[in-house]
Amino acid sequence: MQFQGTADYIADKDLMIAVNAAIRLERPLLVKGEPGTGKTELARQVAAALGLDLLEWNIKSTTKAQQGLYEYDAVSRLRDSQLGDARVNDIANYLRKGKLWQAFEAERKTVLLIDEIDKADIEFPNDLLQELDRMEFHVYETGQTISARQRPVVIITSNNEKELPDAFLRRCFFHYIRFPDAETLARIVEVHYPGIKQALVAAALNRFYEIRDVPGLKKKPSTSEALDWIRLLVADDVDPADLSANAKSILPKLHGALLKNEQDVHLFERLAFMARRES
Repeated sequence: MQFQGTADYIADKDLMIAVNAAIRLERPLLVKGEPGTGKTELARQVAAALGLDLLEWNIKSTTKAQQGLYEYDAVSRLRDSQLGDARVNDIANYLRKGKLWQAFEAERKTVLLIDEIDKADIEFPNDLLQELDRMEFHVYETGQTISARQRPVVIITSNNEKELPDAFLRRCFFHYIRFPDAETLARIVEVHYPGIKQALVAAALNRFYEIRDVPGLKKKPSTSEALDWIRLLVADDVDPADLSANAKSILPKLHGALLKNEQDVHLFERLAFMARRES
């Protein structure tokens, strides 16, 4: 079982090595990187490339580790007991299976995506240590132990919003997705927009990397934002020559696709003002 990338996903050699090493070691793959560098999409493409089913567990600030295992719906059981429903005699009827339970009981090997784990409480990763390590957990309400029929390929993403516990990190294979260079990003653009004018791509990417290199930028534009911007440039049939920065147009065309907060817009406006004064 080897991941070699897909036609729809440009994966560099180091990323493919990391995915295959995690599969071989049967360890969760922890993927970090800037937002928009394809961390979530990686799990989907690994599943597609290996012919496996995908289960996605999207983590929020309110998500608890127990929800990934199961939840006991006591309210529904109480309501059914008041209505005289015979289902109340079997507590298993009120256990809602979480994504880990679904992955463990699947007859075929699956890819389990735990997306943006750093959004949850700091104790969230620690609460999943044993379950991800041993690939089993105990259901206290029924007394049964749920063990994985097929060990899933676990891919965990993080935007580095908070540090993860050392004990959790020791159980993972780690990979940081570096922001793609201009050549790689050009290949990504070609995958999304086949046959696009190369002159426009070259001019747009040159301007894009100039923007990312501006000192003091609060949020650097990501890969996904570059794709959105280039899509708009194509739709508006922008002349590549109009993308070069100068004193009058230092703020990029259609900049709302790239700059996502007022501080960065004001930064470019100040740069434009200073450039006009100097000229």
